[in-house]
Amino acid sequence: MENLMGLLRIHVFKGVNLAVRDVVSSDPYVVFKMGKQKLKTRVVKQNINPEWNEDLTLSVQDPNLPVYLIVYDKDKFSFDDRMGDAEFDVRPFMEAVKMRLNNLPNGTIIRKVQPSRENCLSEESCIVWGNGQVSQRMFLRLRNVESGEVELQLQWIDIPGSRGIH
Repeated sequence: MENLMGLLRIHVFKGVNLAVRDVVSSDPYVVFKMGKQKLKTRVVKQNINPEWNEDLTLSVQDPNLPVYLIVYDKDKFSFDDRMGDAEFDVRPFMEAVKMRLNNLPNGTIIRKVQPSRENCLSEESCIVWGNGQVSQRMFLRLRNVESGEVELQLQWIDIPGSRGIH
């Protein structure tokens, strides 16, 4: 607990135009990894535009570690097929949380992160103040695959007794 900074909630909205890995569709799910932690969404059957609308929560000890995600196609009788991967850096988001902002109008943009060769963003990602907290929505272009994006949103959860963000 003494190394824990807090929790990173990842809301996984959906996948868009994911690759076909079965005959005409895929049964996708997403695995998130940060350090030794590994979480996954449920499988959405026969859908290359799945809507997960699921919350996954990672414990953050080292904000310098990137979050990796891998999309898989669930197969019954063989190994699950990879449908691309991406990664994102939580440091810009953590820096915005660290500002300890309060009483800003909903929708105030704190920072914009631009797509670049250094990240998997498919479009500009805004870190925004809303409903009393900081969040970041991102559209990640999958690598090592012919097509596909995953849309998600980050939120920070402070834990009483953790070392917090300094």
